[in-house]
Amino acid sequence: MNADKLRSLQIEPEAKGRSQGVLWVIFIAVGLITAAVGYRAWPRAEGERRLPGSPAAKSDKSSSLAAVAGMPLGSNPAPRAVASVVPAQVNGSVLTVSGYIVNRERIEISPRFLGQVKWIGARKGDYVTNGQVLVLLDDSEYKARAKEAEGRLANTRTAIEKAEIDFSRANKLIAEKVETQQAVDDARIRLDSARASMREAEATLELANTYLGWTVIRAPLNGVVLEKLADAGELVTPQSFGGTRGPSTALVAIADPKDLQVEIDLNEADLAKVFRNQQCKVSPEAYPDKSYDGYVVEIAPEANRQKGTLQVKVQIRNPDEFLTPELSAKVDFIAKGSAGR
Repeated sequence: MNADKLRSLQIEPEAKGRSQGVLWVIFIAVGLITAAVGYRAWPRAEGERRLPGSPAAKSDKSSSLAAVAGMPLGSNPAPRAVASVVPAQVNGSVLTVSGYIVNRERIEISPRFLGQVKWIGARKGDYVTNGQVLVLLDDSEYKARAKEAEGRLANTRTAIEKAEIDFSRANKLIAEKVETQQAVDDARIRLDSARASMREAEATLELANTYLGWTVIRAPLNGVVLEKLADAGELVTPQSFGGTRGPSTALVAIADPKDLQVEIDLNEADLAKVFRNQQCKVSPEAYPDKSYDGYVVEIAPEANRQKGTLQVKVQIRNPDEFLTPELSAKVDFIAKGSAGR
């Protein structure tokens, strides 16, 4: 009986093989399901799956970069040149700021009196020399005044001659006791008066010649004409009468192109880095490869409260034609004891 029960519980070899086969089928099915889930969960690009590091993924990355750069797909993107200027490095620079190139002196030549322009021989951009005639004003009135003064001077000289004769005659007559001392005194007074009138006439003539000389306007320095502010036939005056239709108050504007500065509004936080006679390097923004020596020539005694800045002027040594007034320039301030490159 017990033997029969044991035989009934024993698993046949054929059944044992069938159960193992089913188990393998289950394992394979579970693996396939897992792979399918992983495939569905893997990130895709444009509806397709790409494995990291695969050629297809690299191709997609290149295609994306090419699309962003506006290049056709499949082309190799080349590096793009950057259109920017790298500022020159200056040894010992403690501060770099920008300012504007200006003329140290801009002279606007005005007439000394109300007059009419007869001739103007200067144009914008002309180079002029010290003493060169630039403008001629109408001088007819002052020529007439000079002639009038010359006539008065001639009359006084004649009066002096007569007074001298009268005084000499009175002295002889008083010696002969023909005239009294009063006659001699009167003759002497008339002579002194004639001499005083002559000095007055000479001063009047000198004044007339001075005004006549002022009708010829000359250049006060060697430089270039920045502006022509009047024309022939125009009325000019040393003062403005007010309004926009009054006479011009200037004829030409002149400056020396060899006397240039850089004008800077320096932030108050950087003021401690700047001092008078400090060596500088100046580079115009239009020509960044050009460099000029300079030095701090002026530090304003008063700051701008609204801007929080202080004006500093840097004198440029040996400027040339590349430096144009009113253009911007970069200034490097060199530390004390350092040599800029």
